[in-house]
Amino acid sequence: MSGDDEEPRRRRRKTGGGGEEGGARENLSQRVKTARGRKNSSTLWLRRQLNDPYVEKAKRAGYRSRAAYKLIELDDKYGLIKKGGRVVDLGAAPGGWAQVALERGAAKIVGVDLLEMEPVAGAVLLVGDFTEPETVARVRATLGGAADLVASDMAANTTGHRSTDHVRVVALVEAAADFAEEVLAPGGAFVAKVFQGGTENALLERLKKSFTAVRHAKPPASRKGSPETYLVATGFRAAAPGPARS
Repeated sequence: MSGDDEEPRRRRRKTGGGGEEGGARENLSQRVKTARGRKNSSTLWLRRQLNDPYVEKAKRAGYRSRAAYKLIELDDKYGLIKKGGRVVDLGAAPGGWAQVALERGAAKIVGVDLLEMEPVAGAVLLVGDFTEPETVARVRATLGGAADLVASDMAANTTGHRSTDHVRVVALVEAAADFAEEVLAPGGAFVAKVFQGGTENALLERLKKSFTAVRHAKPPASRKGSPETYLVATGFRAAAPGPARS
């Protein structure tokens, strides 16, 4: 569910899962020659992909999506992935964040998505809805202990109706936070994609009680024109659980 890497993915999910690299490339404006018959939004997305340095960089590095660099940059700044630690990747398809967690020394990685994914050697990828108690139980059993990081690059399906989309964004992040508070070890971290203006004060205040530090961050790999940003919470206080899941 890595939002801006797979444009068609939003249409297939109940809960879906950019900037410039170094100096901007000059005159790198490939035209989409097969635009006839495409929707304008799809044509714009494809053109953006063709001209995005992170897309080519991800291909060269063997990552499944450019979103891998978002987690790399967040981890470089905040030290989210512990060597020998346990990581849960919510909305894991196509698997780029699981690849990064493995490369950075996590011992156990469990990815969860509504869709089946190609296997990632060294990670366990589960098909299921992370909001369901049985999925939480499967994740716990697979991890063999509490998680050190819960990461979510999911994006809610949009309708084009601003207030409705806002509610969906907030609900998805709140659900991910619920999950994190159920499975995290003391001192653990939670990172989730949000959108500018999409994090309710009530959620922020709740997270500030559950974590020692809560901030917003926009990694360089997040496209400059995108409203996405990331909520980064570190230092989980296990003694302050979130509200019970219904």
